[in-house]
Amino acid sequence: MAPRAVDSLTGNQSGAAAATVALSLFGLVMLGGLAIDYSRMMSLDSELQNAADQAALAAATQLDGKTGACDRAIAAARSMITNQTHFANDSNASGLNVGIATTSGCAATAGRSIKFYSSYTNDTTNTAATTDATAKFVSVAVDSRIAVYALTPFMRLFNSGNLSGLAVAGLGTAICKVPPVMICNPDEVNANSTFNASGRIGYGLKLVSVGNGGGSWAPGNFGYLNTNGGSNGAPGLREALGWETPPGDCVAQTGVNTKPGASVNVTDALNSRFDIYDNQSCPTGGNCPASISSVKDLVRAGNANGGNACRIHNQGWQEVASSGQYLPTSATAALPTTTTPLAMGHPRDMCHAVTSGTAGYCSSAIGNGLWDRDAYFRANYGWTPTQWQTNTGLGTTPTRYAVYQWEIANRGTTIGGRTILASRVASGSGASALTSYGSPICSSSEGYGTGSVPGATTVDRRRISAAVVNCTSNSVNGNSTNVPVATWIDLFLVEPSVARARTNAGDIYAEIIGETASGMAGATTGQVVRRDKPYLIE
Repeated sequence: MAPRAVDSLTGNQSGAAAATVALSLFGLVMLGGLAIDYSRMMSLDSELQNAADQAALAAATQLDGKTGACDRAIAAARSMITNQTHFANDSNASGLNVGIATTSGCAATAGRSIKFYSSYTNDTTNTAATTDATAKFVSVAVDSRIAVYALTPFMRLFNSGNLSGLAVAGLGTAICKVPPVMICNPDEVNANSTFNASGRIGYGLKLVSVGNGGGSWAPGNFGYLNTNGGSNGAPGLREALGWETPPGDCVAQTGVNTKPGASVNVTDALNSRFDIYDNQSCPTGGNCPASISSVKDLVRAGNANGGNACRIHNQGWQEVASSGQYLPTSATAALPTTTTPLAMGHPRDMCHAVTSGTAGYCSSAIGNGLWDRDAYFRANYGWTPTQWQTNTGLGTTPTRYAVYQWEIANRGTTIGGRTILASRVASGSGASALTSYGSPICSSSEGYGTGSVPGATTVDRRRISAAVVNCTSNSVNGNSTNVPVATWIDLFLVEPSVARARTNAGDIYAEIIGETASGMAGATTGQVVRRDKPYLIE
């Protein structure tokens, strides 16, 4: 071969890259396979986590505190939704379906796939639930699956290992269409103190108004919640307490924010429910009807008129002479039958109605449920104990709320010679006689109708719900945020807030109806509670 041909052959570099490509092809295929298999593994992990999320949310919707809640939650997690994975290729007998191990009950047995908690902050700070009533949060772990690597060299010799998903959810509960009231737990011992409302149905509750300044609130104090609506300060609180439909959003049932601005005249708005309309009782922009039963210990002249006729004033609502007031001297015994108050609303527990130095006086905010039923029926209807028990059919120890409901149901009816919730002369004579009114006389003249009759869709103007919080341990004051709620309770407003011989303006006296229930609260609803927003914690 000629030298020129040899030089041409040895100098020709065409096709030299082919060898390099051939050598690198194995590495490129390996990297591509790893990328695809890694993507498959991540997709499987996402599918399993999404399945856990949805199962936990479905389970949380069943945590209503009622019997069988845990088992219903388990059933919801396992069967109410169908989760599938398309990236597992482990030849699992369940095929594409994502599994959740079978279990039952609330007990937090080790290794369970579904666990329940009464409180949950994170996986190390939580309290296991043991009953349906205490199960507030649920964690769900789905069965593990494997993604076998298909394209990585030495295919199917490597896999992702066991992948799973874990989610924790709770049920976000809101309370709506209710005056935003909170009370400091009278039973507070520590941050986890509870309040047994069901064991105190019918007990009186004496609440002391607070709300201004930065000082911490004490057990038995009451204040107000921020609903992110209405005016600022005291005007906004009067709107929330007085209007038939309070402004603002629903209030979360778990963590609440307090609202500053409370003052003595804020409770004037609550008095509109008793047919009392002082200057600030009903702020402009809403309706403030009185309850159809506005019986109280205040009277007014039968011919009262003018601007003061519906105010607490000597020309409007006022007390009778002290000799005719309900001023008991015993914390345990009813008034003697020879003593009948001239005017008497549903009274306080006797241990709260006597002076502080009296034996048996209740110094705490909680009473004992002993109230003078005999004096009430004698003053308002002229009935003896035997007569009122027979005429009402309420038994011997009805709550004030039960009496109130009976009076509404029988209003205008003549029973035992007396018309229920009618007006009557308390003292004096003629047109100017001081008159006690069982039904509203001012609500109509103020432009709010003849009185609000509670029903399935009409809120009860003398029934409110209140958040019970542990004020001391949470350092609650007039502007606290995200305060944990121990429970929500329903209260019956017993009397208007008035400066009397033994009461202070700005304070509220109520009777415990019980723990606030989910949904509409029966035939005489005081609020609407919504339990319809499950949420993921992690």
